[in-house]
Amino acid sequence: MIKASNYFDNLNLTQAVDKVLFCIKTKGPISTAVIAKDLNLTGEAARQHLQKLVTLGLVEGAQCMSQTGAGRPRQNWALTELGHQRFPDTHAQLALQLIDSVRTIFGDEGLERLISQREEESRDKYFARCKGLALPERLAALAEVRSEEGYMAKVEQDNDSWLFIENHCPICAAATVCQNFCRSELTLFSEVVGDEGSVVREQYLLNGAARCVYRVTVKN
Repeated sequence: MIKASNYFDNLNLTQAVDKVLFCIKTKGPISTAVIAKDLNLTGEAARQHLQKLVTLGLVEGAQCMSQTGAGRPRQNWALTELGHQRFPDTHAQLALQLIDSVRTIFGDEGLERLISQREEESRDKYFARCKGLALPERLAALAEVRSEEGYMAKVEQDNDSWLFIENHCPICAAATVCQNFCRSELTLFSEVVGDEGSVVREQYLLNGAARCVYRVTVKN
C-alpha cells in the first residue's frame, strides 16, 4: 500500500515537472535560472526537475551565445519532439487521413475549397469577438479565441508594434502536409488588424522555430 504522504509528494513532484515543461514550451529555449525565477523555485529544485525531464526524453540542452557574443555559450533548455507531443495536437492522424482522402477524391481544388470554408467559419467567429474594439483590444480578443482553439496565444507589446505569439499549433500535422492552412490564418490575422496595421510572420514553427510569432506594425 502506498502511504498517503508518498502519494502527495509524488503528485506535487509531477505537477512541478509539468509546470517546468509548460514554462519551456511557452518561453523556451530558456535557462535554468529563468525557469527557477518564473516558477519561484530554487536553482537546485529547477535543476532536479530538468534532470527528470531530460531522463524522460522531454527536454534537451540547447546552447545559446551570450548577448555580448563573448565567453562560453550558455545552456538553455528546449523541448524535444517527444516533449512537444505532450501538448495536444487535435486529432492529428485523423486530420492527415482526411486531407489525403480529400486530395484523392476531389484533388487540390477540393482541398482548397475545404480550407476556404474553414477560413470563412473562423472569420465569422473572430470578427464577432473583435468587432468594435481598438487594435490592442482586438489583438487580445484574437489571442483569447485562438487560445480556446488550442494555440496557447498571447500578445506582447514591442516598442511601437505588437507581437502576436502562438506557443502551440494544434493542427501542426495538417499544416505540415498542407501549408495553405497557415496561409489562410495569416490572411485572417491581417483582416482582423485591418487598415490600421500590417502583419508579418517573423517566426514559423514549420521552419524549425519554437513557436509562430507575428509582428503587427501600426501604419502611420
